[in-house]
Amino acid sequence: MQFIADFHIHSKYSRATSPKTDIFNLAKWAEIKGVDLLGTGDCTHLQWLAHMKEVLEPAEQGFYKLKDGSNDTRFVVTGEISCIYKKNDKVRKVHILIIMPSIASAERLNGLLLDIGANLKSDGRPIIGLDTKELLRLCLEADPKCLFIPAHCFTPWFGIFGSKSGFDSLEECFEELSSNVFAVESGLSSDPPMIWRIPDGKRLTVISNSDAHSGEKIGREANVFDTGFNYDAIYDAIKNKDKKSLIYTIEFYPEEGKYHFDGHRACELSLSPQESFEYGEICPICGKKMTVGVLNRVSKLADKKEGYVPKDAIPFKSLVPLKEIIAEALGCGEGTKKALAEYEKMISSFKNEFNILLNASIEDIASISGEKMAEGVRRMRDGKINIVPGYDGEFGTVSIFTEPKPRVNNIRQTKLI
Repeated sequence: MQFIADFHIHSKYSRATSPKTDIFNLAKWAEIKGVDLLGTGDCTHLQWLAHMKEVLEPAEQGFYKLKDGSNDTRFVVTGEISCIYKKNDKVRKVHILIIMPSIASAERLNGLLLDIGANLKSDGRPIIGLDTKELLRLCLEADPKCLFIPAHCFTPWFGIFGSKSGFDSLEECFEELSSNVFAVESGLSSDPPMIWRIPDGKRLTVISNSDAHSGEKIGREANVFDTGFNYDAIYDAIKNKDKKSLIYTIEFYPEEGKYHFDGHRACELSLSPQESFEYGEICPICGKKMTVGVLNRVSKLADKKEGYVPKDAIPFKSLVPLKEIIAEALGCGEGTKKALAEYEKMISSFKNEFNILLNASIEDIASISGEKMAEGVRRMRDGKINIVPGYDGEFGTVSIFTEPKPRVNNIRQTKLI
């Protein structure tokens, strides 16, 4: 059975998250997007866990469904934990995605975390002063079939390989427990080819998820499986890096992520790694240290050249969200009535967003929404897009029909301080 899964999302109990993100709203958006299996998110938050138990019931092995039957979306128990601690004389800040076989497994983990004094009330993504190695040990104690996945692995501040507070390898982080980590999450600012270049990238399965903080962002990254529709099947596919079962991932264009290039947002300065190197990674405008982006960090850790593909690599497809294509084709903002009406019309005609982006014929799209919309989808599928890369917390800009204008200072006109 082929299905699309997005494991990493957040509830209304996480910071900077839409207050509308209850289970029913998440299920509705998963259906609109075409996501068949959605992570519950925030399983360590006790109020959210109580909400899950109230409205969900067991479905296929390890999956849950709405008790009222109003939606066919399936849920799997997931959460994200922020570990902030000191190791080898350096402060580490690492986010971990956990995927669990059952609500009971999550309850056992919560009990273990509460026993060590963790605060599980303040945030859906709790901050815990615990070494990630010890968190891994607790997760395996709660359930040996817990999937323990470093989230958005190259994000500067909170990725396991991040430039600001990460590690250079899994072994440095997890030591003798490293073999229990089967996968990493690519995150919005990197993609599988970037991860394949580093030493750990050849062993690990790369999965992709939206890290959605609202229903509308569900599915901006996801995973496509062709296997049994149950927890054990996805566990085995990820653990064994089985590309017959995990057939491809759906990726954001990494340039569109917030940390692809180096830069300094306060000075509106964005640089490629080569340009950044010329300035010693110091902002030439104010003299402060730049935020080193993902592309630069990859180049420092890589032992393979750009373009390297492991023989057992899981394939991927890069997509642009449908609302972005609609907005550019119509020449209006994504949130305008005109764009929203077109989005609703297309979803009604083609069932869901992924069906439009991946499967619908260009001819059918043209008959429903016009030649320019169809051409936008065609170009997106062919990778014929223009991007100004994101940097230092600023999303990149994608354009299909026009060349986007750089939003940053021209360093050729800037004198080094």
